[in-house]
Amino acid sequence: MGRVSQAQAAENRERIVATAARLFRERGIAGVSVADVTAEAGLTHGGFYRHFASKDALAAEAVASAFATQATQIPPATADDGRRAVIDAYLSAAHRDDPGGGCPSAGFGGDVARATGGDATRQAYADGVEGFARHLGGGEPDLTALSTMVGALILSRATAGTPLSDRILTAARESLGIPVA
Repeated sequence: MGRVSQAQAAENRERIVATAARLFRERGIAGVSVADVTAEAGLTHGGFYRHFASKDALAAEAVASAFATQATQIPPATADDGRRAVIDAYLSAAHRDDPGGGCPSAGFGGDVARATGGDATRQAYADGVEGFARHLGGGEPDLTALSTMVGALILSRATAGTPLSDRILTAARESLGIPVA
C-alpha cells in the first residue's frame, strides 16, 4: 500500500484525536486502548505511532481538543440570557446522557485526578477548565458556577435512572439562579 498524502495524514490524526476524546469521556482514559481508538476511527493500530509517541500524548491532545471544541459550541455567557442558555444546556438530561459528547471538565476529571494521561494531560485539563470558567464569567473565571455545574453533572450521571438524578440537575440550576419552569 502506498504512502498517504500529508492532507490525508492530517485528516487521520484529527479523526484519531476526535475519536479518542469521545471514547475517553465515555469509558475513561484507562478504559480505552490504542487499538480501541484506531479501530473506532477506522484505521490500523500500527499507524497510530506515526501520529503519536504514546497513548499519554494522545490523551493530552484529546483533552485539549475536547475543550477547544466545547469553546466553539457554547454561546457567549456575557449576557444573562446567554448564561442561562449555557447553564440550561449543561444541566440537562440530554447532556447527562451523552458523556462521549459532553463536557470535558466532567468527562475527564476523574481520570486526570488519578494522573491518568500524565503531566501534559493535567496541564491541558487545567487550561481547559480555566478557559471554561472564564467563559462562564464573561472574562473573569467563575469557578463557583463551574464547580457547581460539573459536580452536579457528575452526580447526576452517577445516579442516572433514579429520581435523584433529575433532582440534582434541578437543584444545581436553582442554586445558580436559573429557575426551573
